[in-house]
Amino acid sequence: MLKVIDIETYYGNIYALKGISLEVDRGSIVTVLGANGAGKSTLLRTISGLLSPSKGQIEFEGQRIEGMSPHKIVKIGISHVPEGRELFPDLTVLENLIMGAYIRKGMGEITKDMGVIYKYFPILSERKGQSASSLSGGEQQMLAIGRALMSRPKLLLLDEPSLGLAPLIVEGIYQIIRMINTEGTTILLVEQNAKLALAIAHHGYVFETGKVTVLGNSKELLQNEHVKKAYLGR
Repeated sequence: MLKVIDIETYYGNIYALKGISLEVDRGSIVTVLGANGAGKSTLLRTISGLLSPSKGQIEFEGQRIEGMSPHKIVKIGISHVPEGRELFPDLTVLENLIMGAYIRKGMGEITKDMGVIYKYFPILSERKGQSASSLSGGEQQMLAIGRALMSRPKLLLLDEPSLGLAPLIVEGIYQIIRMINTEGTTILLVEQNAKLALAIAHHGYVFETGKVTVLGNSKELLQNEHVKKAYLGR
């Protein structure tokens, strides 16, 4: 579904991605692991059009998309949940969800999809009249994921969904991520919590200083000695 081929990207003056290649198969969860500054978020920003690579190519369903505008990338089926969530703080939960559907027409289908989001995250239904800024961190993460799903993406990019959240909240969010995947959405997941990510991912890549240093299926990575020492605390 997605192929990233020899991508090089600068983030400001920083040479962030140094010839990255990876693939995401349709229906899978692929995780990208690594420490802060490894280039994980830059990868997602490059795929979603927020950054333009200086070299290489990105293919989505056989179509070249590097350099395409973020608006067009959402239209073809890629939605990005950024690190830090970046909600519209003064808008309500309901208004944030509607904003996620800005590329779509027909309020009947949009309302139907809101029902799906409320099924995933019942607390959002209870909070739909509240401003996004009034929500807890966990509720904001749920809303960010829900807003991204409102565009009906084929591929969902998730950047550090566990960041700053209590373990119990994280467990619940990861159960929903798995459910979203089993119901048909392909997921590319950036995560520092390697154990958590590999528990639900099919394949993974380890980034270090802008390069892929280890790759394999999740079972292989869980048994890899470097991954164990550097990311699993063993």
